[in-house]
Amino acid sequence: MKKVISFQIPKSNKEFVRFQIDSGKHFYDKLHQHPQWQLTLIVKGKGQLMVGDYLGRFEPGDMFLFSSNIPHVFRSDSEYFDQGSEKESLGHTLFFDFEVFGKSLVEVEEFAGLHQWLSQTKGCYSVIDKAQKKIRKELMVFSKNQGLDKIFTALGILKNLQLANALHLLNHLIPQKDYSETEGKRMGQVMSFILSHSQNSISLTEVSEVAHLSKEAFCRFFKERTGKTFTEFLSQVRIHQACQLLQDTELPISQIAYQCGFQNLSYFNRAFKKIQGESPKDFRGRVDKLGSDIYSN
Repeated sequence: MKKVISFQIPKSNKEFVRFQIDSGKHFYDKLHQHPQWQLTLIVKGKGQLMVGDYLGRFEPGDMFLFSSNIPHVFRSDSEYFDQGSEKESLGHTLFFDFEVFGKSLVEVEEFAGLHQWLSQTKGCYSVIDKAQKKIRKELMVFSKNQGLDKIFTALGILKNLQLANALHLLNHLIPQKDYSETEGKRMGQVMSFILSHSQNSISLTEVSEVAHLSKEAFCRFFKERTGKTFTEFLSQVRIHQACQLLQDTELPISQIAYQCGFQNLSYFNRAFKKIQGESPKDFRGRVDKLGSDIYSN
């Protein structure tokens, strides 16, 4: 099996479920994939989640499910990498290794529903609605489970994931094949470069050199794996960063535009409305009103 980047989850060869707490200044910031399914609850920290063609924000309370071998990265916001920052990141994750069941997953009658669900559930999902609330309670105390309690709790979580309206698909394009080692490293380097330099002017020539490809080859490579052109992806990264600043600061909109890499305010407004469906001013007003309503209640 091809792998994106060497990333091994410490486990025994016959461990169905493993619970992991990721605690530190920022999350693991390299694009990677693994054969285990992953269920992650964000307890602390904010940033951008990239999974295939999906690019979006994550923040405390969010929960995500990745099926097997889906390249992904939780990229914490830049302030989480500052040495002097007191910001922290915390995530609770379950890794499910369905391969330990071998043929039993297909042959055992009681597993028929689970096997069908696994076959139909591909890509990246946000976990929402009642299922998210139920699973969140279990993940916050999952480390207390041992032996059969660990297995029963994990199966209960899988049952909740199969509830109606539990999952919202985030991908438009589902990867049809694994990345090779070379492709994975190349894509990881490109993503890291874009996220680290998005506030600056980035030319197609620069990012092509990072990928060690010609401009034409890079454009094909990038579009095949993200479903977007480099320019479209870069704009989306910048707009998501602008959303964070509009929500978390009182900086003027013109300063936010410049800080996120837009040299022209008019272009920033047009790009923002195209991606978010509303103007930066309307976005900030709506978010502020939502926060005031929550606080007043």
